[in-house]
Amino acid sequence: MKFKLEPGGPDAKRQLASLPLAIVLLAPGLRIAAANPAAEQFFGQSLRRLAGRKLTDVLTFAEQRLIDRIGDCETPVSAREIDVIVGRKGSRRLDITVTPVIDEPGWQLFSLHDHSAAEAFGEDSGEPDFASLRGPEILAHEIKNPLAGIRGAAQLLARRVGEKDHALTDLIAAEVDRIALLIDQMQTLSRRTTAPVEPCNLHESVRRAIAILDAADGTRETSIRIEEEFDPSLPPVLGNPDGLVQVLINLLSNAREACASMPKPRITVRTRFASGLQLRSSNSGRPVRLPVELRVSDNGPGIPQPMRDHIFEPFVTTKKSGQGLGLPLVRKLVRDMNGRISHERDEENGWTHFRIHLPLASETAVAAETAEKVPT
Repeated sequence: MKFKLEPGGPDAKRQLASLPLAIVLLAPGLRIAAANPAAEQFFGQSLRRLAGRKLTDVLTFAEQRLIDRIGDCETPVSAREIDVIVGRKGSRRLDITVTPVIDEPGWQLFSLHDHSAAEAFGEDSGEPDFASLRGPEILAHEIKNPLAGIRGAAQLLARRVGEKDHALTDLIAAEVDRIALLIDQMQTLSRRTTAPVEPCNLHESVRRAIAILDAADGTRETSIRIEEEFDPSLPPVLGNPDGLVQVLINLLSNAREACASMPKPRITVRTRFASGLQLRSSNSGRPVRLPVELRVSDNGPGIPQPMRDHIFEPFVTTKKSGQGLGLPLVRKLVRDMNGRISHERDEENGWTHFRIHLPLASETAVAAETAEKVPT
């Protein structure tokens, strides 16, 4: 298969080749059309030998139900720690993700991570998100250095060319910035350390995010107004201020894009108490109450039904030019604050809701003090 790219766009083939995650492009009928080098290494065969073969010829699945689900090319599939037989390599334990290719009926992207190999090297096979993308700091260093050089060269070139050629130099600089941002997002997703948390005024974070979006859009009159439904009695939550702003920028940007085509687009941000929610802290393992809810809602058409259960997974996106990293990044940032995020579609009233639940700073501090006084 030949990759067809728009002029001036990124080289998709090179991007796939640079990923350590094994990725296979499946044509209709689950036939292998393309595979990146990591996939060739995993199967122990070159693309020339793999091309045209059915996926079930090189992978033997233990469960027929899983094969049937993968065969439904319109529905994303995600499965963890499944046992398969890989050709002559024998049994392996894999995480797999199958995603439909937008605007290409019958085509799918199949990615896999070999748990057997990870466990052999003593890695934590239970780590979510980007645990399979190892060495992100090294990768970022090796890519960002030449990117900085390319951007600098584009700026110098812009001073020497005529006005009519500035669009090309601006395009180079913009694409470099976009790739650098993508690398930053991948680094954040794979990072095991968490940012420090502190008491935060949730309403200040919301208004800071809105101000940043308004500044990026130019004037407030040209953008969709964001309605605030705040509970002024809410005390500070425990979170990371910059992380909260980043989460809100992502959610509000998505909401603006989602409802932009509506006759009367609406976005609301609501805060309130929501008692009863609780989870275990990722740091201490102790239960943490999440009594504060932040809800971002829009009246756009919503996310397609088959993708709703997978929107927080990497590389899952409904946007033609999207990378599928925004919502996975949001989920990680919220988790790092011991919070929870969920998605809900209200078909009857035509609203999409993203709900974030966070702990109170005061309650968390009291719980920590109590735990320190309990003899071990």
